[in-house]
Amino acid sequence: MAATSTAVVNGLGSSAFLSGGKRSQTLLSAPVGARAGTAVAAPRRLVVAAAAAPKKSWLPGVRAGGSLVDPEWLDGSLPGDYGFDPLGLGKDPAFLKWYREAELIHGRWAMAAVVGIFVGQAWSGIPWFEAGADPGAIAPFSFGTLLGTQLILMGWVESKRWVDFFNPESQSVEWATPWSKTAENFANATGDQGYPGGKFFDPLKLAGTIQDGVYLPDKEKLERLKLAEIKHARLAMLAMLIFYFEAGQGKTPLGALGL
Repeated sequence: MAATSTAVVNGLGSSAFLSGGKRSQTLLSAPVGARAGTAVAAPRRLVVAAAAAPKKSWLPGVRAGGSLVDPEWLDGSLPGDYGFDPLGLGKDPAFLKWYREAELIHGRWAMAAVVGIFVGQAWSGIPWFEAGADPGAIAPFSFGTLLGTQLILMGWVESKRWVDFFNPESQSVEWATPWSKTAENFANATGDQGYPGGKFFDPLKLAGTIQDGVYLPDKEKLERLKLAEIKHARLAMLAMLIFYFEAGQGKTPLGALGL
């Protein structure tokens, strides 16, 4: 006991204790036996491990697992991944990547089409499924000329996208963008397939900044925009499906809304 008291008194009176040193903290936090030089067992440490966040489900009310609700090949890493793949189309990683690319492109076309259908009918009063055949439609080209031009231009753009999918950034070269003095504006500036960004595709700098003429992507903003885009794309594709059913009945979106 005397040895223990001496050790404690010496420790309290030392400069290390008065200055808040690590030695005094160790001395006071150690067991009494350790202060006196007696060997004691080290205390057990409580390790708290954070639980992994549960995967989001497209059927949150269903607790059962399985490939219908919680397919093992979907790990939640893709934006908007809620485990919906009842046909198992994404079991192969290569096919999963291609289907995501297809969903993204179709969704972007659907978003543009929905806006065009509403604006076009509101402007001209012509239903969208009759616009091409209406005599009053603004059509400076014949149907054959319009179809041929679209096949050439869309074929060129889609072929470039197809090649870039299998060989990313291979199309960011001078000859691929003949109207531009440099291919820098058309490079995959974000580094993510399907999200080019850069000065040309992100002029408002919604997902990045430009410093010294160089586009620097903001990963946090980009991830939020990816999720927002895929959600809007899916809504637009569902809207287009509804528009097709309405057109089969001779109705239009504005007509269904009473406008």
